[in-house]
Amino acid sequence: MQEDGYIREEKIIEKTEIEKEIELIKTIIKTREDLKAANKNFEYAKDDLVDYYIYQIKANQSKLNYLIKLAKKKGIEVDMINDMKFSLWQDDEEAV
Repeated sequence: MQEDGYIREEKIIEKTEIEKEIELIKTIIKTREDLKAANKNFEYAKDDLVDYYIYQIKANQSKLNYLIKLAKKKGIEVDMINDMKFSLWQDDEEAV
């Protein structure tokens, strides 16, 4: 039998608008990379994997289209995304 006890719930901290935009940009960059990988893998796929990579390409393209529309609504430009991608790579290199 389960004990009756109080489980404390922690307050969920909302992200700031800037944190949300950074997360959106990171997601766009990751989705672009996933799309490139799926396209590259499709080139070498055989048998049933051809269908799998076609699905992956379509799914990633749809996701990327949605994210770009969302970014445009928020006023994020492609140059900002490319700048963010560059700065993320620099951060990764400095961490190593």
